[in-house]
Amino acid sequence: MKPVWKSVLASIVCLAATRGYAQTPQKVNPPDDRYKADILIVVAHPDDEAFFTPYAVKALNDMHKSVAVIFSTRGGSGANRFTRERGPAMANEREIEAREACAKLGIKNVWFLDGKDSASQNVLDSLSSWGHGANLEKLVGLIRLTRPEVIMTHHPGIFVGEDHGDHQATGVLVVEAFDLAGNPAVFPAQLSGDMTHYESYLSNLRPWQAKKIYVGSDADDGKQFDGSGPTYSPREISPSLKKPYWRPAIDSAMSHRTQFPDFIDRLQKMSDAELEKMMSDPDTGWWGDPSTLIFAKSVVGGAPTDPVFAHVEDKPVSPASQAMNSCDPAGPKSNLPRVQLGGPWEFYSHFYPDHGLCQLRIAKVPEIVVKSGVTLIVPLVIEHDASKTAELSLSVKLPEGWKAGPGPLKFTLPAEASSAVAVHVDTPTLSSDDLKKAKLQEVRVSAEVDAKPAGEVVLRVTLKATALPQSL
Repeated sequence: MKPVWKSVLASIVCLAATRGYAQTPQKVNPPDDRYKADILIVVAHPDDEAFFTPYAVKALNDMHKSVAVIFSTRGGSGANRFTRERGPAMANEREIEAREACAKLGIKNVWFLDGKDSASQNVLDSLSSWGHGANLEKLVGLIRLTRPEVIMTHHPGIFVGEDHGDHQATGVLVVEAFDLAGNPAVFPAQLSGDMTHYESYLSNLRPWQAKKIYVGSDADDGKQFDGSGPTYSPREISPSLKKPYWRPAIDSAMSHRTQFPDFIDRLQKMSDAELEKMMSDPDTGWWGDPSTLIFAKSVVGGAPTDPVFAHVEDKPVSPASQAMNSCDPAGPKSNLPRVQLGGPWEFYSHFYPDHGLCQLRIAKVPEIVVKSGVTLIVPLVIEHDASKTAELSLSVKLPEGWKAGPGPLKFTLPAEASSAVAVHVDTPTLSSDDLKKAKLQEVRVSAEVDAKPAGEVVLRVTLKATALPQSL
């Protein structure tokens, strides 16, 4: 029989241990603030960060904000204008150039997604070649790691002058990740803690909701974005640096030698006065003055033109899947049958309302640039009675000198709710002088289904000497 004093002593020791443990709680490690970013810049290729670098200079030096950068690709497509390396080798070089460019600004936290540099105008091509889901998951994880208040990225839309599919795809991924990163049911392995000390697959992050998205665009008509967001002046003199914001941004851009070696050589030979003159010229300056940060969406209050960090401390007033107002860029739906532009335009007609992008400006009439002398593809979607097959007839109105290309204008449609077809248009080969005078011209395609009018689509097209292909 155990002595009574031993039982009492054991109880006292156990109680003391229990009380001691309660009085000394186990420490739960905080998130790593070395990677916290007030502003997260997400762009497609090394050198695209220049969309936002003058503002980043202001934010870092005079607003005392932290900035991080994510590149969707390493930029392995296209020409190396400096040395012989191409493809994967050039992508390795461009990654180093990008890190150097960011370091010159004081940005050390730089990440790369796994997107392939895809040189086309079709956002769907880029999303497909990248592996849409895998890169979305990676971006959500980086947002949860960096916990940004504001994200800046490319405009997810098609404009003359801003039409790179990778730019658009990056904007699409950012909008999707913005809406998902705060949802604990999305990519839950990122949010799970360690089950064992050596757990190597679970990230132990927490959900994070960024507050705002702003976008940049290289559209030829920059004035269409006037009034669509807050503005700042790249020519303003930084109180801390005693130089205009554009100057460190230009110095940063000089790291991208594989892309602009000749231009960089010219810049390095310019005096301060010559650089100032170049930046003051609206035709040669890199950034508008003032520059507009185009408002895309927000989960907090305020107006689109409010300062970037206005209301970021406020409690969200709307879920991430909604913007500040509801809208439908596609407009009211007509009765069947109905024709609409397909491909990326059809995608955006669903993407904008589904993600609450009601404040984000889009081209009033769909537009595109194609190289003079190539075949323009006009993708169409025909919505019709799904209970039976149907006969589709198309007619095309073209500018003078353009002609309908190979391919039929009559189709037998299957018994389904919508069918996709395409019209091919051969564009004229213009001289360099004529190309300088080329303006937007309209291609109109009207449709009849079983002899019943199904409407008309309009695509505005500009011909240039060079342009990205419509599709890969």
